[in-house]
Amino acid sequence: MAALTSRLCSTLLLALLLACAQAQADSQAGWRERLPQASLIGSGDFSWFGFSVYNARLWSPAQQVDFSQPFALELTYRRNISRDTLVDTSLDEIRRINGQPLDREQQETWAQQMRQAFVDVKDGTRITGVFLPEEGCRFYVDGKLQHVIDDPEFARAFFSIWLDPQTRSPKLRAALLGLNQ
Repeated sequence: MAALTSRLCSTLLLALLLACAQAQADSQAGWRERLPQASLIGSGDFSWFGFSVYNARLWSPAQQVDFSQPFALELTYRRNISRDTLVDTSLDEIRRINGQPLDREQQETWAQQMRQAFVDVKDGTRITGVFLPEEGCRFYVDGKLQHVIDDPEFARAFFSIWLDPQTRSPKLRAALLGLNQ
């Protein structure tokens, strides 16, 4: 009986270790595992009052990017920005593009999700958001999975900040979509 218990404990421990190793490997595989056929569609820089804020690159397996296909938006920051500023600015832009106020509960839920997805950034920090139609989105910080948001409505609203015709930076949108070529 003791040998059986020992063998069972060893088997459970091995299974637990393998599960932890797989979870760590999945979190470090990066966004390209979700979009293995993605190629660069376009890129551009975003500046505010002459200060470079980030470089953006849009990746997709499809040549024409829209919200019916998965894609990845990679932002490489050029300045220090707090997580709270990223969340507040994102919510402001979502509200502006939406053209109407967000429901208070929805706004709080989205803010909480973004606080989990984002970090305080500094020069060189890379945050990549992966849009997955009908699923939501995933956020990676410097190549490691940070947070999954299973909310298609949030995902579309968030990525509209860059891809909607009402974006604050139409030149960046055109560059990301490869319309400047």
